[in-house]
Amino acid sequence: MNASWMSWPNAWGNGGIKMKKAAVLGTGLIGGSLALCLKERTDMEVHGYDSSAESVRLAEASGVVHRGHTELEPAVEGADVIFLAVPVGSAPGLLEWLAGLPLKPSCIVSDVGSTKGKIVEHAGRLSRLGATFIGGHPMAGSHRSGVQAASSLLFENAYYVLTPIPATPLSEVQKLSRLLEKATRARLVIMDPAHHDRVVGAISHLPHILAAALVNQVADYNASNEWFHRLAAGGFRDLTRVAASDPVMWRDILLSNREAVLDLLEDWTEGMRRIREAVHNSDAGRIEGFFRRAKEAREGLPERRKPGMIPPAHEIYVDVPDIPGEIAGVAHLLGEEGINLRNIGVMENREDRAGVLRLVLNTEEEREKAEKRLKAGGYQVFTSE
Repeated sequence: MNASWMSWPNAWGNGGIKMKKAAVLGTGLIGGSLALCLKERTDMEVHGYDSSAESVRLAEASGVVHRGHTELEPAVEGADVIFLAVPVGSAPGLLEWLAGLPLKPSCIVSDVGSTKGKIVEHAGRLSRLGATFIGGHPMAGSHRSGVQAASSLLFENAYYVLTPIPATPLSEVQKLSRLLEKATRARLVIMDPAHHDRVVGAISHLPHILAAALVNQVADYNASNEWFHRLAAGGFRDLTRVAASDPVMWRDILLSNREAVLDLLEDWTEGMRRIREAVHNSDAGRIEGFFRRAKEAREGLPERRKPGMIPPAHEIYVDVPDIPGEIAGVAHLLGEEGINLRNIGVMENREDRAGVLRLVLNTEEEREKAEKRLKAGGYQVFTSE
C-alpha cells in the first residue's frame, strides 16, 4: 500500500455529497487538536464527546468543538466521520459501544492510537451497520496534555498514518485521507496495520522499554550508592527521558502490541548477547564495528531525500549560555535574515556542552543560511547532536 491513493479527486465524498458532521470521542490533547483542525479548516459541524463533564465544558468554552456531549449517542448521531481519540486500552470497548448504536450507514470510523492490531479485531461489527473502520495514527504530541493544550498546528508537517485492511473500500480511504490532509496539514501515509505495529514497536515502544529498564537498573545500583543518580547528567537524562511517561498508558500499549513487542525484544536480546560476547572475548574489532555501524546508521537517519519520500528535517544545534535573553537573541538574529523556524526546542544540559537549542528549518538553504548567520554572531553551531 502506498500514499498514491491520496491524490484522487472528489475529496469530500462520493457523487459530490459533502461530509457535514464530525464526532471526536475524547477531548484531550490529540482529540481536542483534531477537533480544532476540523472546526477551523472545514465547514463541518464538530461535536465532541467525553466522559468528563469538565473536559466537555472546557472544549466548548475554548471553541474546540461546536457542541460537546457527555452521552455518546447524541454525539455520533448522523455523523459522517467519527474519531476515537481515547487511550489504546479504552478504544476496543468504545468501538463495541459504537457498534450497538444506529450510526449513519456511510459513516467512517477512525482512531488515533499508536497500535492497530487489537482495534482492527474489534472493528468488524461496524461493517454490519454500513460503517467503515480505518485505523489512524497521527505521530505528533506535546509535553502538555488536556484540551487546554489543543492546537490546530499540532499535526502540521507530521506523519499521519492510515491503516486500512485489504477489504476497505478505496473510495473510503480516499475520502478520509483527503479530509485529514486538508484539516490537519499532516503528511498522510498508508500502511498495513501489522506493518505499522512492527514499525512503531521498533522506533517507539522498544525504546520506551529500554529506557525504563536502564532507569530501573541504575535505580537499583543507586539504592546502595547515591552517586549513580548524582552523576546522571545530560547524556543519561537525554537517553532515558521517555522513561518518565505514563505507566498505565505504556502498560496498555505493550499489551495491545504484544506479538510485535515480543519479537522485537527477542531481536534486542540477541543483539545484546553478541555485544556481550565481544566484550567478554576482548574482541576490539567487533566492538568497534558495533559502534561504527550505529554511528553510520544514526547519521543516516535524515536519509529522506529520495523521490516520493518525506523531506528531511533541516536541523542545527546551538550552544547557548544559561542567561536571560539568549533564546530571544538567537531568534532575533534569524528574524533579521528573514529565516522562519519550523520548530525550536531547548535540550537538557550535557556534560560536554552548555545549554543546547535545537532549531528546525524548512529547507536546506535556510539551514545553511541560519548556520552562517549564527556563527557570524558568535554562537557555536553544530549540525548533529
